[in-house]
Amino acid sequence: MTKLAIISTHPIQYYAPWFRYITQSTNLDIRVFYLWNFGITPQIDVGFKQILQWDIPLLDGYEYEFVPNLSSAPGVHHLWGLQNPSLVSQVKAYKPDAVLLMCYNYASIYRFLWHWNSLQIPLLFRGDSHRLLQPNGMKAWARRQFITQIYYHFAACLYVGKANYDYFRYHKVSEKSLFFSPHAVDNDRFFTQTESAKQQAMIWKQELGIPSHHAVILFAGKFESKKRPLDLLLAFLQANIPQVSLLFVGAGPLEKDLKSAAVGQSNIYFAPFQNQSLMPRTYAAADLVVLPSYGSSETWGLAINEAMCLSRPVIVSSHVGCAQDLIDRNQNGLIFPAGNVSALASSLREAFCDGERLRGWGEESRRIISQYSYTQATQGLKQAIEYTNSVSAKA
Repeated sequence: MTKLAIISTHPIQYYAPWFRYITQSTNLDIRVFYLWNFGITPQIDVGFKQILQWDIPLLDGYEYEFVPNLSSAPGVHHLWGLQNPSLVSQVKAYKPDAVLLMCYNYASIYRFLWHWNSLQIPLLFRGDSHRLLQPNGMKAWARRQFITQIYYHFAACLYVGKANYDYFRYHKVSEKSLFFSPHAVDNDRFFTQTESAKQQAMIWKQELGIPSHHAVILFAGKFESKKRPLDLLLAFLQANIPQVSLLFVGAGPLEKDLKSAAVGQSNIYFAPFQNQSLMPRTYAAADLVVLPSYGSSETWGLAINEAMCLSRPVIVSSHVGCAQDLIDRNQNGLIFPAGNVSALASSLREAFCDGERLRGWGEESRRIISQYSYTQATQGLKQAIEYTNSVSAKA
């Protein structure tokens, strides 16, 4: 049995079920080392600007331990937010055969890479960065050299999608050491709750005051500039589609701006942050889900996975990492140029010009997302471990 140490920033609602799946479905002996306890205790979320604690189990069904974080300002939004001096010693004490890192751009991870003997115990990395925006100049050149040096530490890398694969290749990771381990959510949780979520959504829409005969466009997430919720609001007004409402679900620094822009508009609605147990209902309330993010920070967009589990058609911007993988144009959704409000308005009109086709897009979404599951993610992980074992055996 292979002992695998996994280093993750904190318990994450998308990863914890995967760790549970690995434990229950493979012969891998895993232990997850968490560098921060966000998500399981009430703490301020920087993006949502409110106290948050996830309401689904994040620590059940797999081995884990927390590594004390001594940062004076703990968090994942800056380099020094994770400072865990005992990380190396705790991982060594587990005596793993390999170590999988789920992150690297933090003080603790740089220290770990500096002190870990990767020739003796190989390192794997799973990331989701992309270069959908391609910066130029000396700063971009220097960053490329630095990241390329970081990746030399890893015996194999797991890529979550096409844009991420291109990112690894750009940083000179060899093709033979790259393994597909797609980004996934707990598909089964959403699949099994689909029918009940639809019933709950009907009641919820009544409570929100959305007319029963209106279709709904949904934005669910943080109200922050990189997510571009204002772009969607402006595009919705420009599109002027009859019998369609726009629903914003979430919280964040742009909430006042959004509500100010919606004043006097009778078909724009707001709902507060919805915890994980309510997300199936949230997506079930929608006829179309939109993620209009701008910039390089939307490395994937796992909300799109969730929406597709509920058979929802989707529209995403060209800067969303999952666009190349999950959106089949005019089959389950559309992709528009990031930041182009008029193009987004046109996409909204295109989506709603044929209601029957839109429902067909939703059915195709569910078919596509069934191939982006923990099963496929785990297959890639096992292939990467087998590869590192074969390389070690030849050494």
